Amino acid sequence: MGITYLEQTMKNHRHNLHSLAELSHVEFKTAKYIRDYLDKLGVEYETLLETATVGIIKGKNPKKTTAFRSDIDALPSPKGAEHLCGHDGHMSILLGLIEYIVENKEKLNDNIVFIFQPAEEDTGGAERLVKAGVLKKYNVDEIYGLHIHPDFEEGYVGCKAGYLMAQNGEFNIDIIGKGGHGAIPQNATDAVLIGADFVTSLQSIISRNINPMEGAVLTIGKISGGTARNIIAEKVRLEGTMRCFNPQVYDEMINRIKAFSKGFEASYNCKVDVELIDGYLSVNNDEKLFDEFVKAIGKEKIVKTSPLMISEDFSFYQREVPGLFFMLGARNEEKGYVNALHNLNFNFNEDILINGLKIYESLLKYKKSIEL
Repeated sequence: MGITYLEQTMKNHRHNLHSLAELSHVEFKTAKYIRDYLDKLGVEYETLLETATVGIIKGKNPKKTTAFRSDIDALPSPKGAEHLCGHDGHMSILLGLIEYIVENKEKLNDNIVFIFQPAEEDTGGAERLVKAGVLKKYNVDEIYGLHIHPDFEEGYVGCKAGYLMAQNGEFNIDIIGKGGHGAIPQNATDAVLIGADFVTSLQSIISRNINPMEGAVLTIGKISGGTARNIIAEKVRLEGTMRCFNPQVYDEMINRIKAFSKGFEASYNCKVDVELIDGYLSVNNDEKLFDEFVKAIGKEKIVKTSPLMISEDFSFYQREVPGLFFMLGARNEEKGYVNALHNLNFNFNEDILINGLKIYESLLKYKKSIEL
């Protein structure tokens, strides 16, 4: 079977998987579709975390084991769930790669592991799979992943060595003062006033505590508190997010938030409770794998992008083994494929699916994992 057949097959996968869109942790129909097709191909696999599907295709003379990962979940939408982040395309490309390898198994030298991972959009299915020992069980030496992305033109790839995507975290800050009448503020401790000062003070973390050469963002996106215009609020909640690339910067941001909370308690005679919620680690591409990647697909096809402040749980695999993540160009202004990820109008030209498969094919050929 040739590449033309696989191109149409991947498009068919995309249509089918698009219609099966399911939210994180409940991707049961999606997982069944994947497993049924693997059964059709005669590929062995195991099920993990209920909806994760992982397997290995062994080469005839393996010198290493290379893993390829696709996320499988969709996003909440007015329709319940929709693939608004390209995961249906990611799955289609990986299924195409598996079929390509099966068709050419007699020419496969190295072991190939495939990972269909749930819950990228929610609580980090990658971290749970790593903790379940999936990389160690299959003795994975290196791992690759991709993301369809409308910021990069069709036919090109966005990638770089080192930090590609940000580490993220969230925080909730509850300020508890003492309520009272607005006409007699001296008898109260105004949580709204304290909260306003806290928001302003937090901005000094980025401007005065973090090296300006390091990328970092801290945002308070929601403030809630108070009951009436003439009542001094007893409690205010600040809800925020932070992103950066360097783990040391992330730790410094957390330490400064904690320090501010203690300082405000002493200054305003109030109580400040801080809840910190760690998100994903930063995607940090291995330099050796990036150099090989450039040579494999050609430097003319690669846009060496600046680090992106979006996050991806592919980063958890990279803390265990060398990994490379790249953006598969999907922007086509002529055909109207320009809407951002997570936008209700997001879509992509299915012709790019073959681009993703060709990249993986070129990589395997360059590394002599498969001989064609």
